[in-house]
Amino acid sequence: MEQTYVLAYDVGTTGVKTCLFRIQDTITLEASASQGYRLYILENGGAEQHAEEWWQAMCRTTREVLAASGMDAKQIQGMSFCSQMQALVLTDKDGVPVHHPMSYMDQRAEAEIRKGIAYGLQIAGANILKLLPSLQITGAVSSSVKDPLWKYKWLEAHEPENFQRAYAWLDVKEYLIHRCTGRFIMTEDSAYATLLYDTRRGHEGWSRKLCRMFGVRMELLPEILRSTDCVGPLSASAASELGLPQGVPVFGGGGDASLIGIGSGCVETGQTHIYSGTSGWVSTIVDRQLVDAQNMIAAIVGAQKGKYNYFAEMETAGKCLEWCRDHLALDEIGIYLEKHDVREGTEKAYVSLYDYLTEVVDTIPPGAGGVLFTPWLHGNRCPFEDSDSAGIFFNIKLETGKTELLRAVLEGVCYHLRWMLECEDRKISTSRTIRFAGGGALSDVTSQMLADITGRTIEVAAAPQNAGAVGAAALIGVGLGRIPSLEDAAKFIPAAKRFSPNPEYKNIYDKNYSVFKRLHTANAALFKIMNN
Repeated sequence: MEQTYVLAYDVGTTGVKTCLFRIQDTITLEASASQGYRLYILENGGAEQHAEEWWQAMCRTTREVLAASGMDAKQIQGMSFCSQMQALVLTDKDGVPVHHPMSYMDQRAEAEIRKGIAYGLQIAGANILKLLPSLQITGAVSSSVKDPLWKYKWLEAHEPENFQRAYAWLDVKEYLIHRCTGRFIMTEDSAYATLLYDTRRGHEGWSRKLCRMFGVRMELLPEILRSTDCVGPLSASAASELGLPQGVPVFGGGGDASLIGIGSGCVETGQTHIYSGTSGWVSTIVDRQLVDAQNMIAAIVGAQKGKYNYFAEMETAGKCLEWCRDHLALDEIGIYLEKHDVREGTEKAYVSLYDYLTEVVDTIPPGAGGVLFTPWLHGNRCPFEDSDSAGIFFNIKLETGKTELLRAVLEGVCYHLRWMLECEDRKISTSRTIRFAGGGALSDVTSQMLADITGRTIEVAAAPQNAGAVGAAALIGVGLGRIPSLEDAAKFIPAAKRFSPNPEYKNIYDKNYSVFKRLHTANAALFKIMNN
């Protein structure tokens, strides 16, 4: 097969990673560059980002990747995106946001969701007269305060002047696509994430009934395209800023929930993947729509036609280890005379502080000395919706040290992933072999821990932290005709490592897990008192 070079942008919560891939027998990373940007957490529960920071990071990393690879930019044959989802980016007719984009983590619309759906006769927190039409039309219901609909209603209620200037409702990658092409579009998965998209066969598109029921201006909703569609050529102005030639084909791409599974090699019905990055999830490919409203799990539209991702999400996974880095490993209070970086002056070269932390964790036996940690540092969504829930270190004793706490954090994330996996098993059959993706999958310690705690075989593809970008590259390959179909993409993404559960640790993990699941119920009322 001839070589094809493509650019894939992985647009996350904390930064963008720009990847140059070569598509031949496999999808191979040739060069990459990352640039961070801020997540602005507000006192009222808001979580915002600045759109211009996304674009500037994208421009800077594109030029860095081209310089690092030494490649002539004219060799780039396509570009696309994998991005965070369920943000709200309302723009004016020129594509300029009328308000700082509201992240998927934004939870300030408590009053709006109560007024909009959480009243009267309810099932799973949703008014039955709005729940039933939503389930019929979309297969899910907008019952989380973090859903884009309630961000829209919050902006309408609190910033009416900005709201009146709105021309288009976009998500993160759609804003960047407009910057590249001048077109206002949404891919099917982004449209579905608004929960205003009619998924019934023959009716696919924006639902006039739901827009009327929730008071949404339909004229704001853009044209819907497939993830593998070419949106258009790269404009002259965008090309100049990015350092690319004008006319490079820009493809629709997808959200992280859609593409990380594909990029980890999961493309067949019944295959399950687990992701641990800033957030975390369990997702299984199904061929029909279904919903578990009680546990906040739904089969969402993805990039593959006729297939859905049965999706359970936790808000903070790898973010918990980042918290450990900043507050357990790096915090200082002026006691010690000096400190040094563990990556310097040692016989072993550590790739990062995370690499060092996970190796240190492996010196502590499974069970973390009886300490449990709840990874709910920004509330939680599945299997319970509770924006007041928070992190707990439970069962600390005199002999507990910092290393036990670090291990408890990793185990807590894995316990929660197991919880969501078992919730999925109530309605479908998840796979016995699971693909693991995200930054967490870089650690053999974490991968083995996940296998031991879930009792499943864990497979990891090469460069699992780039799974979303690999998925975007696969979409470009299909769009360009270099890969026959998305179902064929797995042939280009083989497993690089495999971890089998160790039965020796089953009893201790099962005991700790049984207590872990009870910690939210035992503390829910106290969370509410403390966080309101």
